[in-house]
Amino acid sequence: MSREYDVVILGGGTGGYVAAIRSAQLGLKTALVEKEMLGGTCLHKGCIPSKALLKSAEVYDLAKNQATQFGVDAKEVTLDFSRVQARKEGIIKQLHQGVRGLMKKGKIDVFEGLGRMLGPSIFSPMPGTISVEMNNGEENEMLILKHLIIATGSSPRTLPGLEIDEQQILSSDGALSMTELPTSMLIVGGGVIGIEWASMLNDFGVEVTVVEYADRIIPTEDLDISKEMKKLLSKKGITFVTGAKVLPETLAKEEKSITIAAEIKGETKTFTAEKMLVSVGRTANVDGIGINNTEIEVDNGFIKTKPTFQTKESHIYAIGDVIGGLQLAHVASHEGIAAVEHIAGIENEPMDATKISRCIYSSPEASSVGITEQQAKEQGYEIKVGKFPFMAIGKSLVNGNSDGFVKIIADKKTEDILGVHMIGANVTELISEAGLAMVLDATPWEIASTIHPHPSLSEVMGEAALAVEGQAIHM
Repeated sequence: MSREYDVVILGGGTGGYVAAIRSAQLGLKTALVEKEMLGGTCLHKGCIPSKALLKSAEVYDLAKNQATQFGVDAKEVTLDFSRVQARKEGIIKQLHQGVRGLMKKGKIDVFEGLGRMLGPSIFSPMPGTISVEMNNGEENEMLILKHLIIATGSSPRTLPGLEIDEQQILSSDGALSMTELPTSMLIVGGGVIGIEWASMLNDFGVEVTVVEYADRIIPTEDLDISKEMKKLLSKKGITFVTGAKVLPETLAKEEKSITIAAEIKGETKTFTAEKMLVSVGRTANVDGIGINNTEIEVDNGFIKTKPTFQTKESHIYAIGDVIGGLQLAHVASHEGIAAVEHIAGIENEPMDATKISRCIYSSPEASSVGITEQQAKEQGYEIKVGKFPFMAIGKSLVNGNSDGFVKIIADKKTEDILGVHMIGANVTELISEAGLAMVLDATPWEIASTIHPHPSLSEVMGEAALAVEGQAIHM
């Protein structure tokens, strides 16, 4: 059966379903194709389930190791990991039902099955018609379209020789489905996902070792944030090994352990743990969707697009992880809206990656927006820096967690803020003020002039802004 649409979205993850909603709002006849579950990786295998587990780990650690500082004597604290997983699944189910409800509300046709692009055919002289192999076994649906948005997302990457079996060698997908916690975990990769898992497992009581190829963990973040994160997580008992090249050929599996060696500064060191988590980035889902039937270009594994998110086929757009860049759910959502609005003839400013907030939901959390101090210097800026610790913020002491700081980097010539970097409790909730400041081309003086409520964690922003000129009050 064939159907005609103004817009078809291939992929029902965060970027895809948000694009579908915006398309419907603009009066475009819209269809969404998803081969698994609406919500995609973020809802089912990433953002939401991992944060649910991180919250349970935080509560467990608080009750077991920190409650006494609040005058609370919590005796015989135990962990029921099956209930932790059940809570996670409950949150996913509720949000999944919400997304399905939004599709129904927007009168968006949802096709559950594997969609592939066709070349020019009897259905359309243009490539891009979607053939949907329906999950229910019914005959293929043919979706004839004016515009297509590819939002097929990404999957965990692995290293040659470290094949994922989701039993002893896990991806982040498999780790989310563990029914029991291991006694020890070796994490290959000290990026954002690796650090979140290291923090979570450590709070659950798992012995954790992180092996990172670069010379520091979270190497894309500001150096001061990287150093502080390593210091605070090491203090909690996590072992970090940086500058380490894992040697897959040394992999050895036993019934309840896994061993591998790594080369570190010319020497070889062996690591053994019950399980291994491979966290070395994500690869775009470009295979099997019919790209070969179009003129769409793929570069280094990612679909190439213009600033408007159009591919070489001008009626076909691509958004989210499949085009690379910052592989974040909120970026995919923004790109989806921008692509749909371009289709509808609405002009928008091109997206500026330096104004996108980035978050790490470990304990402590980290967040940032803009460029790092190192990048600012490399780009030729003459800078001034303000830094203020949570230790001097009353609400941090009240909350019982005063580790970390906020760092603001400003252009000495223009006074504009170039970057804001935070580490500490709840900083993923504080970063939006910095993000707004970046969008408005604010100066540190303007942030400092904002009267922040007392006592609140947000006071750290005002103090860090004052610190840029050496005028912090409480330091």
